[in-house]
Amino acid sequence: MLCSTSRIQHPGLREKVMTAEQAAALIEPGSIVGMSGFTGAGYPKSIPQALAKRIEAEHAAGHPFRVSIWTGASTAAELDGALAKVDGMEMRLPFQSDPICREKINTGKMHFVDMHLSHVAQHAWFGFLGHLNVAVIEVTAINSDGSFVPTMAVGNNKTWLDLADKVILEVNHRLPLELDGMHDIYYGTAIPPQRKPIALYGPNDRIGVPHLSCDPSKIIAIVETDSPDRNSAFAAPDANSERIAAHVIDFLAHEVKVGRLPKELLPLQSGVGNVANAVLAGLLKSPFENLTGYTEVLQDGMLELVREGKMKSASASAISLSHEALEEFVQNIDFYRERILLRPQEISNHPEVVRRLGVIGMNSMIEADIYGNINSTHVMGTSMMNGIGGSGDFARNSYLNFFVTPSVAKGGNVSCIVPMCAHVDHTEHDTQVVVTEQGLADLRGLSPRQRAQVIIDNCAHPDYRPMLQDYFDRAQKSGGQQTPHILSEALSWHDRCQKTGSMHA
Repeated sequence: MLCSTSRIQHPGLREKVMTAEQAAALIEPGSIVGMSGFTGAGYPKSIPQALAKRIEAEHAAGHPFRVSIWTGASTAAELDGALAKVDGMEMRLPFQSDPICREKINTGKMHFVDMHLSHVAQHAWFGFLGHLNVAVIEVTAINSDGSFVPTMAVGNNKTWLDLADKVILEVNHRLPLELDGMHDIYYGTAIPPQRKPIALYGPNDRIGVPHLSCDPSKIIAIVETDSPDRNSAFAAPDANSERIAAHVIDFLAHEVKVGRLPKELLPLQSGVGNVANAVLAGLLKSPFENLTGYTEVLQDGMLELVREGKMKSASASAISLSHEALEEFVQNIDFYRERILLRPQEISNHPEVVRRLGVIGMNSMIEADIYGNINSTHVMGTSMMNGIGGSGDFARNSYLNFFVTPSVAKGGNVSCIVPMCAHVDHTEHDTQVVVTEQGLADLRGLSPRQRAQVIIDNCAHPDYRPMLQDYFDRAQKSGGQQTPHILSEALSWHDRCQKTGSMHA
């Protein structure tokens, strides 16, 4: 065993401690396995790697062995990377960010179901996704009553524990025991027609219990580990990110001035990435006070807002930090435990709650077209990047939503504002504000042709603005005029880029 059993207080469950290899041997070929993990936090480390070695050995012996993996969101190399490398995954859902996993998906060697994060648990309960055979869940500790202290991520863990035939736990001694009390696990969800409203009226309301639980008889193995989460470092905000942040903050100040937002704003949601963190860093220097957060993953920028007193409370489903921010978080965990709540993702991303609270959503994109349709998942329309994640949950239901991106990519060879998106995740009906370093386009209350002109004028890079204007002008001279397009040219920019490496004419 790697560690003592000091974190396993339930006497009966101590008897189920075994090695990762022994636990992995309990997972059958063809199984559907629900694993913990949300944006590089709270994923099992030891068992997926042991399972990958077993699969590799079985393949070498000529025995087919693949499993399907469900998680909360992305994990890390120890899970997605290890299993993808040995062709061990038949199907993956609902979100990933691993380069090996991405390569397997885009070469057709792995099936991937890209889902709204708020839909995953309920679709599993409805039976839409198949039967969950095994749950592999990382926890901080096992209490004497058999309940579990969750980790830095909650994700879909509650649902996997409820639905799985068998449960395997990883108890990670690396995690601070002081996480106990930071979680709010809601057990009031039900299947229609038994559903009731979720009584969450403020971003820091508690509506559940602090621990996870399941029938002890389902627990077939416990593995002890001592391993860190992914803890990815963030790049310092570059000039473009800072310009985008400034546009967003100026716009929020304007909305306060005209009376459409309160001076403390409304609960903030921020997607993953350096641009999102730059916006949060910009808020740190802004005049706004007493902010609140209601998001899916809490990263460095939001943690700093909490630490500096700019944000009085934050709710999320996971905490995913850089090494430096994690060290500071652990050192001051008593302070953060009073101000941060971690919830199941079916609550953190729930459309009813997001709409009731009036969340301000900020998410990144790959490209936007001139009418406000958004592609947040597919490069050149066919190759998966990571997945839609929670951006759709917040875009459609937020009080106010922003989609942000630099105006160009690949050294200027790709315009992120195009005549028509090669893939659409968020339609023009869901998009309110588009922001690049060039400027901000407020699309609220505008017709398609009005939106097109505002996006071209404010968001397109100068190198591509004349080309977009030319396309739009010519499109208005033929065909239907509600949403003018030249169908033979609408995707020609992507086609040209695939052939020549550039969208430039």
